[in-house]
Amino acid sequence: MTEMGRLVLDRVVDRTDSLAARPATSPLSPQAEADLVESFLAPPDQGGDLKVLLARLDEAADCALETAGPGHLAYIPGSGLYTAALAEFYNRAVNRYGGLASVAPALAALEESVIRWMARKVCGLAEGTGGLLTSGGSMATFSATVAARHDRLGEDLADGTVYTTAFAHHSVAKAARLAGIRATHIRTVPHTPDLRMDPQAAAAMIRADRDAGLRPFLLVATAGTTDTGTVDPLPQLADLARREDVWFHIDAAYGGFFRLTARGAQRLAGFEKADSITLDPHKTLFLPFGTGALVVRDIAALHAAHDGTGSYLQDMRAAGSVPDSGRLGPELTHEIRGLRAWLPLHLHGVDAFRKALDEKLDLAEHIHETLSGIPELEVPQRPDLSTVIFRIRPANASPAAAQQADEASRRLLERINSHQRIVLSSTVVDDRYTLRVCVVSHRTHQDRITEALQIITAEVKRHTTA
Repeated sequence: MTEMGRLVLDRVVDRTDSLAARPATSPLSPQAEADLVESFLAPPDQGGDLKVLLARLDEAADCALETAGPGHLAYIPGSGLYTAALAEFYNRAVNRYGGLASVAPALAALEESVIRWMARKVCGLAEGTGGLLTSGGSMATFSATVAARHDRLGEDLADGTVYTTAFAHHSVAKAARLAGIRATHIRTVPHTPDLRMDPQAAAAMIRADRDAGLRPFLLVATAGTTDTGTVDPLPQLADLARREDVWFHIDAAYGGFFRLTARGAQRLAGFEKADSITLDPHKTLFLPFGTGALVVRDIAALHAAHDGTGSYLQDMRAAGSVPDSGRLGPELTHEIRGLRAWLPLHLHGVDAFRKALDEKLDLAEHIHETLSGIPELEVPQRPDLSTVIFRIRPANASPAAAQQADEASRRLLERINSHQRIVLSSTVVDDRYTLRVCVVSHRTHQDRITEALQIITAEVKRHTTA
């Protein structure tokens, strides 16, 4: 066991130590990637050599976006703390069951302490609130949608309506459909020029649907959109939800943990008024992929929507005040998920995470200021969080010029990413092709951002002189 463990540990340490030098995108050609994908076959009848198998794993791990490295500025990366990996190694080795608290009551209490911290210290919810850890934000949003549906609609789902925006994560609409809501009853609320949900438009849509005999039951705001990092007007939307008696959910998968900082707490005011909140610790708490969270104001509403049991569970006693996570969400069998968060938080302290998140906000502001000074670029808005959007400026206000600028922006992204020191991504904002820089990795610091800005600036200049 020790020998095998050392073989794995040495490889992990070497890979982690070399992350800064590793390419941000796969170094393999498309054909080499295809050949590697095709090379993975069914397991053999006879066992193999661990060193050889680990070498194969290295090949597979190299054939990927380097989401753990400092150059990943695309999407919203999960950089993965090494200490969280250690916690997960321990967790998987002891292999305790997490669905029912009585099976491993102390570890269930450990997990519950993490959830309470997220609900009360991060989100500002009152005592008595709670939730559960999930496999990601999508499952958290689904559980919240089911709870809202059960609480506000009961068994009659036919006329239920949901309200969100064009910039909401696609998991919001998916969760509503999986929860039995008709696709035609998922409303897209117009946004303001600064890309936030328009509360007046939302109010008008809710009233119109109610007048038409429909049953508005769920309003979903976003605290840090995936496209632009924009925060919806949460206090106003919370007040609207209360007036209209609809469940108010905040998708804070990206932005939630920025509330640990002073700037984030100010920009993300209104969490304390939510009925439920999605968080993604594998984003801005830097934990490994597969770590999501849902916190709710009324734990009883979550329990009522998801409770279930069978006669084979009759010997399972209650574990004091710790709820069974298997009765708060759709999953019964799952691992103890709290350890991968508990160990880093207790080992490093919350201040270490707060400082890292403050650094990401600083870096995003620096990117915005630098790109705003390049005449060839449009930088439409200041970042609320750590995402900056930009694109090539059209020559004039005509549709043809906008189309030409969009094509130039596509070519710009290809040239930037071809350096393999950084990787950016794109989106569409109000029908315009737009590049985005997202600073989330805990390994991304000023040196890599300086290099990124040099690459972007050089490629923009190359565009104008081509």
